[in-house]
Amino acid sequence: MKPKIQIALAGNPNSGKSSIFNTLTGLNQKVGNFPGVTVEKKTGVCTLTSDLTVELIDLPGSYSLYPRRMDEWVSYKVLMQQDPEVNPQVVVVVADASNLKRNLLYVSQIVDLKVPVVLALTMMDVAKKKQITIHTATLERELGIPVVPVNPRKNTGIQELKKAIANCYSGKYRPPAFDFIHNKDLAEPALRALRTLFPNLSDYTGIHYLINHKSFDFSSTTREQIESIGKQYGFNPTRIQADEITNRYHRIRKIIETAVTERSLKEDKILAERLDHVLLHRTGGYIILLTVLFFLFQSVFWIAQYPMDFIEHLFASLQTWFQHLLPQSSWSDLFINGILSGIGGIVVFIPQIMILFGLITILEETGYMARISFLTDKIMRKVGLNGKSVMPMISGFACAVPAIMSVRNIENHKERLLTILVTPLMSCSARLPVYTILIGLVIPNTYFLGVLSLQGLVMMGLYVFGVLMALAVSFVARGFIQLKEKSFFILELPLYRSPRWKNVFFTMVEKAKVFVTDAGKIIMIISILLWLLSAYGPGDRRTTVSEHYEQQLKLHPERKSVLEKEKQSALLEHSYAGVMGKYLEPIIAPLGYDWKIGIALITSFAAREVFVGTMATLYSVDNENENVQTLRQKMHSAVRSDGTKVYTLASGISLMLFYVLAMQCMSTLAVVKRETQGWKWPIIQLLYMTGLAYLLSFIAYQLLR
Repeated sequence: MKPKIQIALAGNPNSGKSSIFNTLTGLNQKVGNFPGVTVEKKTGVCTLTSDLTVELIDLPGSYSLYPRRMDEWVSYKVLMQQDPEVNPQVVVVVADASNLKRNLLYVSQIVDLKVPVVLALTMMDVAKKKQITIHTATLERELGIPVVPVNPRKNTGIQELKKAIANCYSGKYRPPAFDFIHNKDLAEPALRALRTLFPNLSDYTGIHYLINHKSFDFSSTTREQIESIGKQYGFNPTRIQADEITNRYHRIRKIIETAVTERSLKEDKILAERLDHVLLHRTGGYIILLTVLFFLFQSVFWIAQYPMDFIEHLFASLQTWFQHLLPQSSWSDLFINGILSGIGGIVVFIPQIMILFGLITILEETGYMARISFLTDKIMRKVGLNGKSVMPMISGFACAVPAIMSVRNIENHKERLLTILVTPLMSCSARLPVYTILIGLVIPNTYFLGVLSLQGLVMMGLYVFGVLMALAVSFVARGFIQLKEKSFFILELPLYRSPRWKNVFFTMVEKAKVFVTDAGKIIMIISILLWLLSAYGPGDRRTTVSEHYEQQLKLHPERKSVLEKEKQSALLEHSYAGVMGKYLEPIIAPLGYDWKIGIALITSFAAREVFVGTMATLYSVDNENENVQTLRQKMHSAVRSDGTKVYTLASGISLMLFYVLAMQCMSTLAVVKRETQGWKWPIIQLLYMTGLAYLLSFIAYQLLR
């Protein structure tokens, strides 16, 4: 039975709220959506005492009680008791102890709503490293609410937090009698009139009724009465809000001086200003940014080359060894050419994925990633976006699905929609294996000045091309989306710091784990399915092919190796996979692709990285009676029926461009549908990306052939 007692967890984004939620609820949690919106709703069951079990609701992160984003509106309505399903008896506000000044704005606003509040201080260890000491008793006295330091990772302070929540619920802690700020002269006449409608309303809640009553669940009569009161007494929402924020920060500054001891950051700020003068220079800043990206992609190729070569040769040797060890049968063929090839196609790209995300994490940890957002805001605005679009787009280098979900923090609806439309053009990690194998096939492994890798330059070019196309599409699309809203870009630039290497290593391992477990499962399933489609065919076509070549072998035993190769190619061509590829071939032939690439284009719609697994399976089946080679060697030697090479510079560049631009991801389409509340924009996205990919790939192939 669902508990009736509800406790809400609120706080700024990245304050450690989710960690506390997970610790308090354990596995007793579920995920849904708040009514009428796509914002995620996490709820869980928590036992506070032996006889008190509550439902815990993790509210979306917010910076203040003046919402702009969709997820902030969800939290706001819950706290204002305007959500029909969530009516918390106690609010636990989570604050980052290492950045208390910023967090206290939201805390003080919730306190003034006169609901029972507990303040949970997280990241005390980070505060300690920054030489920040928080005097909990003093802070508790100044705020008038219980304050509990917690560390969810070490499970410290959790029992104290549970006890404080239980005491608040039972009435042992009452909301402060006086408001956090007392200067309400501008609003007092309107508040007095409002109390005739809501006698027990707190002053601060009344201010929000006057500001946002049109968005609340009031009757039309009540809304008209509140509107009339506001007009009668000259209530000015903008002036009231500005006055309130100024007064709150004035009081917060005094509390920080009293309750917090910290070392002077003057030297750090001076250093940050000097570095920003160089890194954010109007010309030099962009040159430095391009240089950083250049070395990032150079490193991905240069460092990863050695472990990748080792893994490739390891799996080639394993296939050879198993071919000699196991008897010839369908199950051994499935294991060697289906399962083992699929695993090899997964594992070989782990080094590059780990290196790429390790370097990106270092940029985030040092504070440079925030500078990238600031630096690119001016460019973004020219194409209909703003600096806040940069972070989802950069996240798109990892995966478009979480990147698109993260656009919820963009307040402007038009900019949010444009960001959703162009983010899949950023080259996600799923494209990395495709780029790697194609670049290795058609781009020479040459170096300029002994340092600059041509392959690394091409890799960087593909990523930059995706970004440029995203900006171009946004520039064009902004004219078709007829929404006019003002937008603002406010960003707090963090101080520069050395990266936490533990976090860097953890991110590298996690990204590799996600690739292996999530993408790997899809690759393995499709590898096995492809083996089945490649090993069997419609009717008796394959039987006829086998009989023909058996006769040829009897007549020409001296041509055994050549005939065996021709036989395997013919068998693959007459399999189910071959038939599918042949149907698609006339459409993709103008791009320089053969029927095998056609099969890969179909299968990689489930996940782009499946392209490599598909190639591994198809070419393993094709060469099952030869000495086992690496996949790149097999693809490099692949020829068409007329004897011309399949993978030339023209076809390779064409295929790379196709994968840069095409919407080859079902998961991304699903999340776009979820975020835009319909199929209109996902269909538009699929059509424009596929059309753009086909057009530019066609042009590239025709020019280079």
